Amino acid sequence: MVLALAGCADDNQPAVCDSLDAVRNSADHVRDANVSENGLSQVRTSLDQLKLDLQQLGTDAKTQFEPQVTAVKTAADQLTTSVSAAKADPTAATLAVVSDAIDSLGSAVNNLGDAMADTC
Repeated sequence: MVLALAGCADDNQPAVCDSLDAVRNSADHVRDANVSENGLSQVRTSLDQLKLDLQQLGTDAKTQFEPQVTAVKTAADQLTTSVSAAKADPTAATLAVVSDAIDSLGSAVNNLGDAMADTC
């Protein structure tokens, strides 16, 4: 999975673009975390930051990109659930679910970025 890090180059960019960049950066940190029993804490920490960044993006975007922001929030919530399950029972199966959830999160962030491409 590859998350594009292309941001807004204009210094006069809307605040929503800075928020999108923050979401992308946080999603990259989630993706880059080592999904193993010991790496789940890093996934959780990065996921917490992503949720804060998403909250700011939602505030900045208002309703304009609500479906895409909601999709990223849903993917983040699903990842939170899978991380909790993997922490409670760190097996190959539960860690695979975490990896799948990270992939889904990446896709949702990419879709959000695509939707916002004309704005940022």
